[in-house]
Parts: sequence; C-alpha cells; structure tokens
Amino acid sequence: MEEVREPTVMVVKRDGRREAFDRNKILRGMMLACQKRPVSTETLEAAVDEIERRVYDSGEKEVSSQLLGEMVADALHKIDQVAYVRFASVYRQFEDISQFKEIVEVLTRRSRRKRARREKA
Repeated sequence: MEEVREPTVMVVKRDGRREAFDRNKILRGMMLACQKRPVSTETLEAAVDEIERRVYDSGEKEVSSQLLGEMVADALHKIDQVAYVRFASVYRQFEDISQFKEIVEVLTRRSRRKRARREKA
C-alpha cells in the first residue's frame, strides 16, 4: 500500500535556521497556552488542522515562524482570550507590564463592542 505524503514545508526561524513544519509542536504550544482553561483537545486539534491546511495550501516550500506565530495567535484569540494573552506574551516577547496592559485593553474594548452589538440585536 502506498502512502501519499505532503511535501515538507520548512519553517524559517527568526535567527535564519530552518526546520521541518511540525504540527505537534504547534499543538503543544497551544496546549501550554490553554493549560487549566476550559478548552478541549478537540478544539485545539481543529485549530491546528486549519493552520496546517493553510500552510500546505499556500504551496510555499518555506513559511516564517513569525507567520506561524500570528496564525496561532489568531486561532487562540478566537478560542480563549486568556490563552491568547499567554501565548502573545511569550511569542511577542513582552518585556514589561505595559505590553500586557495594552493587549488587555484591546481585548476589553472588543468585548464591550461585541456585547453592545448583541444587546442591540
């Protein structure tokens, strides 16, 4: 029986190193961000499936770790805001509390707008 394999996509790290795309590494990072949060493994698996599909559907042989990080951050933002802040703080290398405050303020404004739209409906 033959196995169909996707061509390997290389991830280009910030320092220029390259390594093979590894969906399990993305899943582990998302699971770490969601630790002790009410997020199911199935939800995270579905998000990783979508990220992986987007990477392979792009047809590119290389993808930057920065782009992958943004995809993960976007997915976590939709799944759980606490996990999103956790991930963003590491991924974006926050250096002081003002960066946390800024991201929390953005999330708070978005939540208020969503709540106001629901109340109008």
